[in-house]
Amino acid sequence: MSQSKKISPAQDAAQLAAATALAPPIYPATVYACGSPQQAADLLAGKTEGFIYSRDGHPNSDMLAEQCKAWHSAEQAAITGSGMAALALALISQLKQGDHVLLSHQLYGRTLGLFTTEADRWGIESTEVDTCNLDAVQQAVRNTTKLIIAETIANPLLHVADIEGLAEIAHASHARLLIDNTFASPVVCRPLESGADLVVESMTKIMNGHSDVILGCLCGKNAAWDRVSLSATTWGLFASPHSCWLSMRGMATMDLRVRQASSSAQEIAERLVGHPAVSELHYPGLPDDPHQPLAQKQFSTIQGESCYGNMITLCLAGDHSCVEKFISTLSPEIPFCPSLGDLKTTLSHPESTSHRELSANQRKQLGIHPGTIRLSVGIEAASDIFSHLERGLEAIA
Repeated sequence: MSQSKKISPAQDAAQLAAATALAPPIYPATVYACGSPQQAADLLAGKTEGFIYSRDGHPNSDMLAEQCKAWHSAEQAAITGSGMAALALALISQLKQGDHVLLSHQLYGRTLGLFTTEADRWGIESTEVDTCNLDAVQQAVRNTTKLIIAETIANPLLHVADIEGLAEIAHASHARLLIDNTFASPVVCRPLESGADLVVESMTKIMNGHSDVILGCLCGKNAAWDRVSLSATTWGLFASPHSCWLSMRGMATMDLRVRQASSSAQEIAERLVGHPAVSELHYPGLPDDPHQPLAQKQFSTIQGESCYGNMITLCLAGDHSCVEKFISTLSPEIPFCPSLGDLKTTLSHPESTSHRELSANQRKQLGIHPGTIRLSVGIEAASDIFSHLERGLEAIA
């Protein structure tokens, strides 16, 4: 969030230590000493590199932002206190009263709430549309549309957005494209390279990967950044030095973790195909998945093989009691945790967690059923994960 990329002069000793230390230091200071009123004025105006107040920026957020920029081939990056804070930063920096935003109808529930109910209070109009249907998106665009928002891999049915196609529509309409990349991570997909203007990551999830940090980032291009830094500090959307430091530690192994989890997810999904206790199976790496061709084109590869991420969604062929039995049978080996991206494999139940605020009819229209289970595959051996799943499926057969 800071204009700076250097440690302030007051931190010379710490800077020297950082030059030789293998791990980066933590800078817990809330405020930095200034040599004169003029220096303070120059720092606050962005004329001098350095730090003055941690809400405006600090060394740990700058270091983490540099890593995020590198991963996403971004020109700019801002670190925020959560993934939702990063989305809020996109809203307040990109939209104003009278603007219109196009939303994927499969966005995370809190994201939909932010850009519909909350944005409406500020005179911002919104339309929900199937962003996997480019014709529908084109028809929904207005002359006041300023932002189109989609997820790389949608929550929870793992539909894959055509980022290049959406970017073409957005730019032809003088709008910008924002992609939430949380389910993919920059290891699997880098939306800015496919034409997106902005990308959001909930770093709480697989980018950090250890379930000990809540953090978000907004990355983007210079052309979309006019109000981002000012909005971030004015609205107080900063992240603590310790959280940034922890996330840097997590990101050091992100590539290895995502590769392992994605490889295991591919194997597990293939072994679940045709299982009698599973009525539906969603994974973009399966040959019969309708999103597989686009995912293969758009996503990264691992040793020559396409990488489709660590998320699998399945629907159990049973009622609520069946779901309860399946979940309880898997615990504690695969715990019921309404999040994703941990080192350990976890599962979630969209009807009672991420999409609980939707009506039963709305969930049905989206393809979310009482038996829908979202599986976040961890770094354990695929054979071990599948043996636990098989035990749970046998219990409800």
